[in-house]
Amino acid sequence: MKKNDYIKIFDTTLRDGEQSPGASMFIDDKIKIAKSLDAMGVDIIEAGFPVASKGDFESIELVSKEVKNSTVCALARAKKKDIEVAGLSISKAKNSRIHTFIATSKLHMKYKLKLNEKQVMDHIKSSVKLAKKYTSDVEWSCEDASRSKRDFLYKCIELAINSGANTINIPDTVGYSVPFEFSQLISDIKENVSNIDKSIISVHCHNDLGLAVSNSIFAIISGARQVECTINGLGERAGNASMEEIVMALKTRNDLLPFKTGIQTKLITKTSKLVSKITGFDVQPNKAIVGANAFAHESGIHQDGMLKHSNTYEIMTPESVGLKETKLVLGKHSGKHAFSVKLQELGYKISKKNTDKIFSNFKELADRKKDLYEEDIIALVEDEIIRVNNHIKFISLIVNCGSEGSQKAELELEVDGFVKKVSSIGQGPVDAVFNCINKLVPNKAKLNLYQVNAITKGTDAQAEVTVRLEHEDKSFVGKGSDIDTLVASAKAYLHSLNKIYIKTENKLSIKALNG
Repeated sequence: MKKNDYIKIFDTTLRDGEQSPGASMFIDDKIKIAKSLDAMGVDIIEAGFPVASKGDFESIELVSKEVKNSTVCALARAKKKDIEVAGLSISKAKNSRIHTFIATSKLHMKYKLKLNEKQVMDHIKSSVKLAKKYTSDVEWSCEDASRSKRDFLYKCIELAINSGANTINIPDTVGYSVPFEFSQLISDIKENVSNIDKSIISVHCHNDLGLAVSNSIFAIISGARQVECTINGLGERAGNASMEEIVMALKTRNDLLPFKTGIQTKLITKTSKLVSKITGFDVQPNKAIVGANAFAHESGIHQDGMLKHSNTYEIMTPESVGLKETKLVLGKHSGKHAFSVKLQELGYKISKKNTDKIFSNFKELADRKKDLYEEDIIALVEDEIIRVNNHIKFISLIVNCGSEGSQKAELELEVDGFVKKVSSIGQGPVDAVFNCINKLVPNKAKLNLYQVNAITKGTDAQAEVTVRLEHEDKSFVGKGSDIDTLVASAKAYLHSLNKIYIKTENKLSIKALNG
């Protein structure tokens, strides 16, 4: 494999992925994801947009300290303050990068920036030169490149490189391009920008037409050597190019795509599940690579073929992306040592204290559930590791429901260290549970989504509930899992409220309850 056939993976799950409505992450969440991306072998982690908020700045600063191998990148507009703040946020990183950008399309320049071509070029020169004072690794992006006038685009790229940009990113900002067109754009840039050999060409494709991965791969064929992507394809609107799809396409079809990445593909499934759990965004069952059905076969013809030879209907192995046999040999008689070994097999490195807590929850589940699966353990682990610093904690729930009589719930919570208990009625059992929560934690949030999925098969499967609340024009997604659907519902609602509590600087009206 030639050196110039290496494709850098630039992951922007923590920045562009978080811009998905409702996908806000806490600082602790971002650190967990960043560590997972670092372990995977991601080349560059775009940790956030530091000038956007104090929380974004702090998370980038902490990620910079925690990440051991990946380059930590901060995004900045072509503005002095943006770049100065970005430089400070990554100052502790072992390897750092500033990613600065400005739009180059007529549409954006006229209506958004209100700048002419000369003014845009002045901003490019000054912003890249300033960024270079904070780090030797500077990336420059021409926002809305796919709709920019070619001659002007070439001039801007040339200027950015002359000003010190090591990487030139070509974004399909609104997902407008089609593969052969985007491929030609990369080829034209290579042919018409005189100093393009002094930089790496990157691409950042959005999925508005469902073509982000295809556009990225066509760009690689034409000479791009960095791809910007996200776990599970998260991102604004229809999302970004999916990292797992690009990486596995290059690995699986290496005969026609002779490129390589540094990604440890066996960690893909684990990281996908972590991101899904933290953001509250479910992965659709038929999603390529990481969907629940990606390696499932129901058709009789397919099953027959699989039994005879797996390659008849599988072009990659489940193990290659970190999946294993789903049947779990552990049960209620299993010991803590065997359980700890199983956690390691699943790719988790967990402290003794958290292992003890998860093992206790596992034993409780084993007493209630006939068949146990790896998915059950994963749900227990992720339920524990994402619920740090919770101000509102679930203790117990009793619900009376059925076809006759009132639907009544009795709920006990711990709110900032104070244990409170309340009962309430509702139009149904879930409504009664949520009414209890709203009595104990008064809030103005509006329920916009309530969704239940089974984690595994069988009538005793754990339920995974997703709740989306709207508060002050922002979405907050919460998840909860339990063998009891109503308990899972309460946990999901509380997970969402905890997000609101932290993101809105404790604006929920809970202090009055603690008097």
